[in-house]
Amino acid sequence: MYRTVDAWPLIPAAGPPSGHCHARRTRLPGGADATRMARILDQASRLWWDGPARLWTERVPAPAGSTEAWRRLDAELFRPVRAEGAGLRAVLLEYADGTADLALVAHRARFDATSLRMVAEVLTERVPCERFHAGRPRMPAPDAELVKRWQEADYSGAAVEWAAGDAAAGDRTGVVSVPVDGSAHLAARVAVAAALVLGRYEDQRCPVIGALAGLPSRPEGALGAFDAGTLLAVDLSGAATTGELVAGSARVLGGDGGWCDSRQYARLCAETGGRVLAGLLATSPDEDVPCQTAPFPLTLVPGRDPDGSSRLDVRHRLEDVDEESAQRFARHVARVYELLAGDDDLAPADVDLLDEPERRHVIRLGRPARPLERRPERIDEIFAARVAERPQAVALTGEDRTLTYAELDERAGRCAASLSAMGVRPGDRVGLCLERTPDLVITMLAVLKAGAVSVPMDPAYPADRLAYTAGDAALRVVVTHRDFPPGKHLTVVSPERLAAGDDSALDGGGAPERGGPDDAAYVIYTSGSTGRPKGVVVPHRNVVALLTATEDDFGLGPGDTWSNFHSSAFDFSVWEIWGALLTGGRLVLVPYWVSRSPEEFHELLVRERVTVLSQTPSAFAQLMEADRLRAERLAVRLTVFGGEPLDVRPLLGWFDRYPDCRLVNMYGITETTVHVTAQTLARADAIAGSRSVGHPLPGWHVYVMDEQGRPVPIGAPGEIHVGGAGVATEYLGRPELTAERFVPDPFAGGRMYRSGDRGRLRPDGRLEHLGRLDTQVKVRGFRIELDEIRSVLLDDPSVGSAAVVLRDSRPGDPPRTALPGDPRGAAGQAADHALARLDAYVTPADADPAAVRRRAAKVLPDHMMPATITALPALPLTPNGKLDVRALPEPASTPPP
Repeated sequence: MYRTVDAWPLIPAAGPPSGHCHARRTRLPGGADATRMARILDQASRLWWDGPARLWTERVPAPAGSTEAWRRLDAELFRPVRAEGAGLRAVLLEYADGTADLALVAHRARFDATSLRMVAEVLTERVPCERFHAGRPRMPAPDAELVKRWQEADYSGAAVEWAAGDAAAGDRTGVVSVPVDGSAHLAARVAVAAALVLGRYEDQRCPVIGALAGLPSRPEGALGAFDAGTLLAVDLSGAATTGELVAGSARVLGGDGGWCDSRQYARLCAETGGRVLAGLLATSPDEDVPCQTAPFPLTLVPGRDPDGSSRLDVRHRLEDVDEESAQRFARHVARVYELLAGDDDLAPADVDLLDEPERRHVIRLGRPARPLERRPERIDEIFAARVAERPQAVALTGEDRTLTYAELDERAGRCAASLSAMGVRPGDRVGLCLERTPDLVITMLAVLKAGAVSVPMDPAYPADRLAYTAGDAALRVVVTHRDFPPGKHLTVVSPERLAAGDDSALDGGGAPERGGPDDAAYVIYTSGSTGRPKGVVVPHRNVVALLTATEDDFGLGPGDTWSNFHSSAFDFSVWEIWGALLTGGRLVLVPYWVSRSPEEFHELLVRERVTVLSQTPSAFAQLMEADRLRAERLAVRLTVFGGEPLDVRPLLGWFDRYPDCRLVNMYGITETTVHVTAQTLARADAIAGSRSVGHPLPGWHVYVMDEQGRPVPIGAPGEIHVGGAGVATEYLGRPELTAERFVPDPFAGGRMYRSGDRGRLRPDGRLEHLGRLDTQVKVRGFRIELDEIRSVLLDDPSVGSAAVVLRDSRPGDPPRTALPGDPRGAAGQAADHALARLDAYVTPADADPAAVRRRAAKVLPDHMMPATITALPALPLTPNGKLDVRALPEPASTPPP
């Protein structure tokens, strides 16, 4: 339940002293004899330690309780003292009204809180100095290697991702106080409450709380540094109730806990990454200053007010945790504390951090700034309106052909009539297995005009996948140029034959009944964690809502030229094709082989004067390199990123070259109709490495929820859920999977989609995308985020792009260094090693893998270091422009451990 370690200096003597100092104020209403007090201090110091100590006296020309008096007292209580020498400073402040304050400041390496109270009692003559004697801790001296490991872990440098620290704050500390009800085991309940809150904030099953506790064997009447450091690793897995966790915490803090040896301690440090964000100081009376600056990013001090009521002070280092985040943390700890005090049988997972007002606030944060204002329509109806407005405007360019809106409409109408003549009825699904040519767009529009549903398939897909899609979608007709696997009741037709049609079909009864905006427009098959492709059914109204939500903000209109870079089997193409044609723009179709060549794609963008560009981050990294080597300037005014998480740091060069080009990072999912949120990027975002994907689009909304389906606090990670206008209809023919992923929306009604993506909401309502929940892997028992390793590699200035994959180990790979303290021993680690290893790939080809490794090793622990780092000219991409993991070459030879 708990793992603890003693005999290490929680507050090391080295480093800036202010975080390791504490103070005590003693009020003397009748004043004090400064000469007598100085003599007592001199006498006591000769008995207690080598060398005299001095009493400083200062007259304050203001009464006690005045602003000036408090200012002078604070100046003394928060002035640090070093551990060298006496390690103590004593100051007597004499006020104009005859009142005095004795201010004692000590370094924790010399005096613990009990010792400081003893010194105050002697100087105020409440007890004689002969009653106390200097002493030393009776526990053995700390193991030198153990202390070294703790200092290397350095909790003072822990990153707090759910807060906004101020790097310029230095050692300044803020304090947030919240009332709590007094109860038995107050400090123990606070420790468990803090662990529960941090567990949610940090997505940890076993968060670690530091604690400063007196030694169980503290000699009575001894003066000195008898505080010991204890790490409480609180197991929130549900193996113990909260009452059992509190009882265990009380035993540890009371000195009855079992201490870890150095091997167990080393493993604990490895598991936490050295990140101990919160520490607990012993209960302190009102006259104590438990720490001048917070030794931890968050330092919790249970205490009492003068009226006897209990409170909790949360002291936060401003460089790590801002005031708003500290208030939120303190409020949640206080709420959990009250829940723990009221029910010892709670399971940790049953504790809800949010009360009802805060829950409503978090839900509102995930709403868009403005509503969606447009009645639902069909795609083909809006296209008809664009044709009526500008029939002779160019709609389409590709394969050395150009079609006006009127020509595109007429040819699509002829193909629609042919489809109807072939027996295609409204609601039927028609397969499109076509390259990016005008035939693709003509046929796609024709299917909609016929009231049918298009099912796009990439011609590059293997025959088995094409056959599976045709069978699963129950296709009646497939339009393609390639040899298509035969199927029962399946008609395969070329675009040319469809366009030739039959004149009698054009005169045979008029347009078909096409239904309404709730009818399906397309079915796109997407692979998922199951490995079996599944068809996502998306209605017309969703696509229209997407364009309505973005048209004004992005300034989309007839003056724009769009590129269609992506396969029609990738839903990013829905945005490209209909984004252009439903706003009156021109669509430029990018041939497959041009999309594979960044240089040729750049030439096309220049030649066609493309203004709206859509790219996956992997493809854009290659385009940026091609652009850097060419003098021709692009006309792009808007670049939209999607399909993959975007690392914004490499974009600084693009900002320099194209300061007027708007870059928008959009998060979205096929099941929620391409895009959900939008974040316009600035240079500051690239410098800061922002992971924000922005606010929800009008009509969409997001929640970040825990495994119990509850909204998580602001800044805490959870699973992204999407509701609103973009939620797809279903997974075709998969009712069980549909019910699992498309779930009731408890806050807005209707349905929402469980994305499987990890994210967090910021205080301003922006969503941060933190990767897939299923990209977490385990290596040698440690849970690892592959994106975290990739981020470290990208921090290297010599690295342009990076990928990290988990692979089976190869025969002959040398064993990795065993982690200290692994309870499974060498055999258990060897078994892990036989199963998996991490391989990294970086670009460009002239990057030095050895240098990249040396830099990464300064940041990553051993269990996160890639076994290999291979430099490539470019990372391979799928037809959709995403990283093609299967096309990565065999890695370079494994370096020696």
